[in-house]
Amino acid sequence: MSEEPKPDEQPARHRIRYALERAALQREKFYNLVMKAIDELPPEFRDRLENVDVIVEDWPSPAQLVRNNIKSRFGLLGLYEGVPHINRGPGYGMVLPDKITIFRKPIEARCHSWQEVEEEAARVVRHEIAHHFGIDDHKLRMIENQESGKG
Repeated sequence: MSEEPKPDEQPARHRIRYALERAALQREKFYNLVMKAIDELPPEFRDRLENVDVIVEDWPSPAQLVRNNIKSRFGLLGLYEGVPHINRGPGYGMVLPDKITIFRKPIEARCHSWQEVEEEAARVVRHEIAHHFGIDDHKLRMIENQESGKG
């Protein structure tokens, strides 16, 4: 006769399944946070989001890090890949959507609470959407510094 395992002695496959389910819930919670940040954009920006997909990934790929001259995978929180609005001419059309990727793990690693994750994810979403409209990093830093009282 074999005894039933105690809860803390559950087979490894149950612990792994639980961990995977928990990770999936965390990813979904973060994705919803990103979508909320988009929904909360001022209408003049939200209504002009055209031909752009916003996705969430856990980490940047090695190729994304190399293309952006980033040494650590913790150093890239979001990435805009595409043709900014200001560079779209009359011949712009029939192209694949631009892509904004928000990287969950680097954002979570920088934050100490879920509220900080919410704030940082919203900031990164706004930053990458600004790139979609043609605002470069230098101008964005100036704007962000003014908003935080540093400029």
